[in-house]
Amino acid sequence: MKNIALPTNLKVILRRLLHFITTYRIFIFFLLVCSLYGFIVWRIDVLTTAEPTQTELKNAGQTTSPRIGKDVVEKMQSMQDNSVRAQTIFNEARNNPFQE
Repeated sequence: MKNIALPTNLKVILRRLLHFITTYRIFIFFLLVCSLYGFIVWRIDVLTTAEPTQTELKNAGQTTSPRIGKDVVEKMQSMQDNSVRAQTIFNEARNNPFQE
């Protein structure tokens, strides 16, 4: 491979640039980290406020939810009527559905 001769003014410019970067490397690193953090926060904000398109809304409306059979509902109601413990469980689930 041949040595590529750089013009002397380009060498001077690169030397000055390298000196500038080594002198302010901590400040440059800080700016890069802050810029990256700002970009991530901005993208999170954009993505959390994004509205779905009409196609996505249409496709979401077409999905079917699971159905509970009539016999299962009747069985649960009969269990609730017959057992005090089951009544307590159902009442607790109504009052706080996210508690396990």
